[in-house]
Amino acid sequence: MKLWAGRFKKELDQTTNDFNSSISFDQRMVLEDIEGSLAHSQMLCECAILSEADKKAIHEGLSAIREELLSGALLIDPDAEDIHTFLEGELTRRIGDAGKRLHTARSRNDQVALDLRLYLKKEGTLLQEMLQSLLKTIAEKAAANADVVMPGYTHLQRAQPITFGHHLLAYGEMFLRDLGRLGDALRRMDEMPLGSGALAATTYPLNRARTAELLGFSRATGNSLDGVSDRDFCLELAAALSILMVHLSRFSEEIILWCSWEFKFIELDDAFSTGSSIMPQKKNPDIAELVRGKAGRVFGDLMGLLTVMKGLPLAYNKDMQEDKEAIFDALDTVKMCLLAFTPMLETMTVLPENMRKAAAGGFINATDAADFLVSKGIPFRDAYKATGMLVARCIELGTTLEELPIEEYTAVHPAFDDEIYGAISLEQCVGGRTVYGGPAPDNVRTQAARLLERIAGEA
Repeated sequence: MKLWAGRFKKELDQTTNDFNSSISFDQRMVLEDIEGSLAHSQMLCECAILSEADKKAIHEGLSAIREELLSGALLIDPDAEDIHTFLEGELTRRIGDAGKRLHTARSRNDQVALDLRLYLKKEGTLLQEMLQSLLKTIAEKAAANADVVMPGYTHLQRAQPITFGHHLLAYGEMFLRDLGRLGDALRRMDEMPLGSGALAATTYPLNRARTAELLGFSRATGNSLDGVSDRDFCLELAAALSILMVHLSRFSEEIILWCSWEFKFIELDDAFSTGSSIMPQKKNPDIAELVRGKAGRVFGDLMGLLTVMKGLPLAYNKDMQEDKEAIFDALDTVKMCLLAFTPMLETMTVLPENMRKAAAGGFINATDAADFLVSKGIPFRDAYKATGMLVARCIELGTTLEELPIEEYTAVHPAFDDEIYGAISLEQCVGGRTVYGGPAPDNVRTQAARLLERIAGEA
């Protein structure tokens, strides 16, 4: 059955019909379509547009269809044009003319806009919960590794000493912002478009605020043209998901480096690694690599959505049928990544000795040596130059700043004394950075606790 068949004298070409059909992907919104129809018919009845008897028949019919779909007793017809056509046809087959009255004061244009918002609101809330789970894992891991000294990097070169807990909390901040972006997207998505009609609303005396209330929206959309043609909520959600995937990809890259023999800072659990078909010694970080790779897929979904929407005149255009596959794919991909990434992080083994050994090399306490001279009244630029000379001397002698004799220090600058060795110990270098946001162990424990508090506030 074609809902628009009255205008046409010929059947649609089969190839064209297949090309036009959206049932293969919009069927995932079947429960939302039923939910919207229940609310719409309830409102129509309350506004005396639909009889109580018809409303009751519609509700009983839709409730039965929903139960049969959930149980598997009823299957969605793959030959239906879309999910709206399937449900209306199935309902009308069961209850007769009352099913035909359901579409009063409604268009598929505002219907699909409603279904999509309902579906994405639910999926967005689920994503928030998954992201909260990842953040809790990060906070717990950070607190447990607040004292584990490791080298911090710039340009992938050893730079200054930090702690592993501090490094993890940097990703905690990123994912906390992602949680906030998801919340922002969901708040702007919280508008109910039903009642916009095809584009110009309707002459029926609808109570759109009541429909919004029944469906759990905070308000109705304010313009009928925008109500059916707006897909900003898809774009914004896809953008938030893309930024989230940037962070997951960066984290994955570091995990891949950390579990390599060149670093060996961590070891992934066997349940989240794979082997080689030819090299028996291999333990590959495939989960992290897949997350890193799937970031590009989500970026592509965002670019596809942006490209579809960029040149469309108001109001609805069939191009907008392309919105669902892209945003569904982005959601599915991110959920899959979070489901794999969080337990991988939770079960990984941290190797503190290897991190400490790496921190001891690379002269990452050189800035602290310079700061020692500054504390003696030497201008920072002079202290910087003197410390650079010391590093060059260490390289020449094949030693470290901690092991360099005091005579070498005083030869470079007379302000050095034996206290330098305490100042440049890695534990002191890290422990002395107590400034808010710094890597001192007590700071890290406080920041981890604060992160747990902030998680609930961003959702």
